[in-house]
Amino acid sequence: MDTGDLRRGSALGLASALLFGLGAPASKLLLPRAQPVSLAALLYLGAAAAFFATRRGRAEAPLTRSDAPWLVGSVIAGAALAPVLLLWGLTRVSGLAGSLLLNLETAFTIVLAVALFGEHLSLREALAAALVVSGGALVSARGEWSGSAAGAGAIALACLCWALDNNFSARLAVKDPVRVLRVKALCAGVGNLILSLAIGGSLPALATCAFALALGAVSYGASLLLYLRAQRILGAARQAAFFAAGPFAGALASMALLGDRPAPLDLAAAALMALGIAGLLRERHAHLHTHDPLEHDHLHVHDAHHRHAHAGDVVEPHSHPHRHDPVTHAHAHVSDVHHRHPHR
Repeated sequence: MDTGDLRRGSALGLASALLFGLGAPASKLLLPRAQPVSLAALLYLGAAAAFFATRRGRAEAPLTRSDAPWLVGSVIAGAALAPVLLLWGLTRVSGLAGSLLLNLETAFTIVLAVALFGEHLSLREALAAALVVSGGALVSARGEWSGSAAGAGAIALACLCWALDNNFSARLAVKDPVRVLRVKALCAGVGNLILSLAIGGSLPALATCAFALALGAVSYGASLLLYLRAQRILGAARQAAFFAAGPFAGALASMALLGDRPAPLDLAAAALMALGIAGLLRERHAHLHTHDPLEHDHLHVHDAHHRHAHAGDVVEPHSHPHRHDPVTHAHAHVSDVHHRHPHR
């Protein structure tokens, strides 16, 4: 991976985090006028509308039957369960506290990515990621919760669901991101709407519905699209570390929108987060490694990892099923789809 790709992936990841971070305090504003399940439905229906209004890239790789388990897991964990848990938790804690608790998503994602899904972080990258997570922990340590332990637990469980979703989505990152997100958002929106009506819920007033749909289009729709594109470049673990900027953005928004006031520890946490993100941006992971034979389909150009023949004229980028022959070389890389190899 060259420096330009790393910077582009980092910019996409940070933009995704900032948009998502604004969602918690903005949703907190809507909760007095909307039930958590119906609000979750509206947020994801708004995201679905944004995805269906987005043009799909013609060259992107299509979804296949083998993608179904990852897609189903992603829909259930990240689109159906997590937002309902978050919104229920926000009814019991302050917007600032809820935003800060979202830092747990980063920690859970990195642990799952490294422990269960074969990704790798160097010691320096792990320390940088730990600084980002420690920033959120430092803010949380001030002990000014404005709600119940049950609310905090629900948000922590939502973070675990999103961590699973992040790692499931990493297996779909090479596929058409717009199609993936259309399926996720539409299933979650319709499913939660049916659930809300089944348990006796109702839709809020028209103005609240409109605001929720617009918030979903930005905070979930645009954010998720940017997240998948960043994850394609960076891998799940690194993108999760960049995504830790989102909760801090949400905490700042909570001060402006909800009147929450930070403690001095919040400023120290900001410094830790900034140092961690700077460390991730500067780190380069390079060593001699061997690629095993691999067959898959994704959007690509003919670079060092894609040296295969075509019949006729070729327009790049393009996607088609192709085979990677074994090759051993050294270059800077991350734990993307082509570099999930063991490290000693």
